[in-house]
Amino acid sequence: MIVRGLVRSVVAGAAGTAAMTAAYKLEHRVRHTTRDLDYDDSEVPGEIVAGILHLGNLTPREDRELGMALRWSYGSAFGVWHGILRSVMPEPWAGVAFGTTLLGITFTAFPLLGRTPPAWEWPRDVLATAVGTHVVYAVTVAAVDDRLRRV
Repeated sequence: MIVRGLVRSVVAGAAGTAAMTAAYKLEHRVRHTTRDLDYDDSEVPGEIVAGILHLGNLTPREDRELGMALRWSYGSAFGVWHGILRSVMPEPWAGVAFGTTLLGITFTAFPLLGRTPPAWEWPRDVLATAVGTHVVYAVTVAAVDDRLRRV
């Protein structure tokens, strides 16, 4: 039973990551821009990983690839946190707690590990994208997890 719950949660996390990635692609198309939409959409996640793993200076492309690998790995794994929350509280509260956790991590990890400005100094469009994409992720994880619980 525990393994089934873990698999379900990781699958939900992967679905959320796919939805978040699609939201970035859609926003790039709608805004007709190739510039970074927020820090998750930039080289910063890859730079954080490269720094933690002592990989030295990477090219911007390598930083982006490393950041994408990070997004898919932690995005899938974070689904487990939603599964844990869902086991102790009903929706929509599990989803709200999950989304709050994600935004809290985003707003602290980037300034602390990525040396970005604090979230309250982010440009409004960057802040809106960060919140919007994380809401898409959290809602998708909650919906997929809930659907898979019924199967």
